[in-house]
Amino acid sequence: MSGDKTDAADEPEQVAGNGLLHRRLFLTQGLTLAGALGVAGQASAQTALPKRPDWMTRQGAGLSGYGQPSKFEEGVKRLTGQPNPLFPSVGSTRTPLEKLNGMITPNGLHFERHHSSVPDINPDAHRLLIHGLVRKPLAWDMSALARYPMTSVIRFIECSGNSGAAKRNVPQTSVGQIHGLVSCSEWTGIKLSHLLDETGLADGASWIIAEGAEASSMVRSIPLETALDDVIVALYQNGERIRPEQGYPMRLLVPGCEGSVNVKWVHRIKVVSEPGDSRDETGQYTDLMADGRALKYTLLMDVKSLITHPSVSMKLAQPGVYEVSGLAWSGHGAIRRVEVTADGGKSWADAELSGPVLPKCLTRFRIPWSWTGGPATLASRAIDDRGNVQPTHEVAIARYGEIGAYHYNGIQPWAVAQTGEVANVRM
Repeated sequence: MSGDKTDAADEPEQVAGNGLLHRRLFLTQGLTLAGALGVAGQASAQTALPKRPDWMTRQGAGLSGYGQPSKFEEGVKRLTGQPNPLFPSVGSTRTPLEKLNGMITPNGLHFERHHSSVPDINPDAHRLLIHGLVRKPLAWDMSALARYPMTSVIRFIECSGNSGAAKRNVPQTSVGQIHGLVSCSEWTGIKLSHLLDETGLADGASWIIAEGAEASSMVRSIPLETALDDVIVALYQNGERIRPEQGYPMRLLVPGCEGSVNVKWVHRIKVVSEPGDSRDETGQYTDLMADGRALKYTLLMDVKSLITHPSVSMKLAQPGVYEVSGLAWSGHGAIRRVEVTADGGKSWADAELSGPVLPKCLTRFRIPWSWTGGPATLASRAIDDRGNVQPTHEVAIARYGEIGAYHYNGIQPWAVAQTGEVANVRM
């Protein structure tokens, strides 16, 4: 390259319509090419930093007992809705996905969903009881559980009501407000199968019923084969003890299954021969179909993806090269592929998957895009390693109907106007 022009040999390879470039552009040719295409700003004596900025001339902050974000990032917080005046502690807060990057959600930004208030549990008085169809009912306190071998996994948790607003309408608000009931952490704890093995399963055992220790006593039924697979009694999140709003001192992690099955503050597990059909499983967390029937125990979360940068409520400053980035996940397994369109689905290009690509985990995808300044419609479509493909809005509606708000995983498009403003649209 020389001057302000890009040599023909260095021209980026366009792989789909409306400016989508090869996913490895930034990896193979770096920001030198991106700068030639208008990403970098021009430096001059007038715009350069002062020789000694203020923060280099005075003493900064000292040591602290627990680290906090920069004051310039105070706006990066969980998103709260309007509280119910009758039950102000019931509801949810959402993860601001559009303000994050990577695959791990910080503990303080992991979404919350509460069916009652957050209990203030003394860990020394907390017990986990396993009983029912077992040969030897057992209870463990925290000190006993700490002696078991622990395992760590990176997995997402998603509320089954996540994205429900996108199913019903086209809200012009942030990604977090629409899709922020999903987060991803490293969870550490004891495999539930170890504890069930110790109690000994009796004849007829085929389900477990887990109960939380909050005031509402949240109850969910889980197939025994799932419980014996990859469920853990989680004690740690991202290396530190689970926080109260995430189930302190312990919660279930049921990878790939809807959030409410990952019972927080778990204190009792009953082994049974059939599901419990509790109020949490009949009055909520069923999929109401158009013909009036209700699907129960649709526990797995389906394959899904969304673009977080750029996204609704954002504005592109000027034409040039941008990195289109987002998240993909599936309760069935690992993400195998993410395709991105910039022309409303007329053509698609493969995005780069940022490693590690793990099963039942958020996967970050990225692809460079050369925006010419004209109208564009961006969207992503995920495919998992079981062959499940993220559906269009119409297909998703046809599967679960229009009435309920659960398990919506339709493709999410964003329209970019000539002004650079990004809006939520249907595709």
